[in-house]
Amino acid sequence: MRGLLAGSAFFTKPIKRLDIYLIPMQTAPMSSKQLHILDNIPIDIPFGEVRRQLHMKKDQRWDAVKALVQRSLVHMNPQAMYRVCFIDEKVSPDITIEGIRFCSKILVKNLMDLERVFPYVVTIGREYAEHLDAENDMLKKFYLDVIANVALSTARKYLEKHLQNRYGLTGMSFMSPGSLADWPVDQQRPLFALFGEGETPIGVSLNDSCLMLPAKSVSGIYFPTEVNFSNCQLCDRKNCPGRKAAYDSKVAQEFDH
Repeated sequence: MRGLLAGSAFFTKPIKRLDIYLIPMQTAPMSSKQLHILDNIPIDIPFGEVRRQLHMKKDQRWDAVKALVQRSLVHMNPQAMYRVCFIDEKVSPDITIEGIRFCSKILVKNLMDLERVFPYVVTIGREYAEHLDAENDMLKKFYLDVIANVALSTARKYLEKHLQNRYGLTGMSFMSPGSLADWPVDQQRPLFALFGEGETPIGVSLNDSCLMLPAKSVSGIYFPTEVNFSNCQLCDRKNCPGRKAAYDSKVAQEFDH
């Protein structure tokens, strides 16, 4: 049964096993023709993070929110996919990965000394998106949205740990199209082109506006790094609920040159 771990600070969705399998990509280069799928990713939702993003004290409907988290887990099907890709050419602001061209000065700078990267897509599934869309209570809908964001972040971190363990990497960072003006959301198209045409094997696709469907999905490129990088370091937006690192004006200036 899914539920709250007694005495813990996490809501968890236990699984019997983690499925990891490969899908051959007939049109991919021989150097990286396998698409790696992580299925049945375990989800541990730290309720402290949920409460932080909701700006909620323990005495403010917290019991109701905890119950909502437990009920929500049944609708989640966290999955991830990634490829091991090699960089062909770097001429700022363009960079070519496996024959696909991207345009971002910041991406080029981050990948300048690298040869191998890991494009990825992570989702918590279509069922949760339908569950969220069907909720008519606006307050519950807001809670469900925050719960989904925390779950999605947990699944992405699970992928990161998998990459570190499997490929013997220590420090890793990632960039996502649409997170910075330098790498706009329409760069999702070349990113998804690395995974083939149409809907991906884990059920994620792009609409005409380059937004992912189901909405509770994330994508980007993981890369090894000795110095941790976060898109948030270059963004001065105030009061952002999804912020992962503080804005750093010195780092922003460095990437602006």
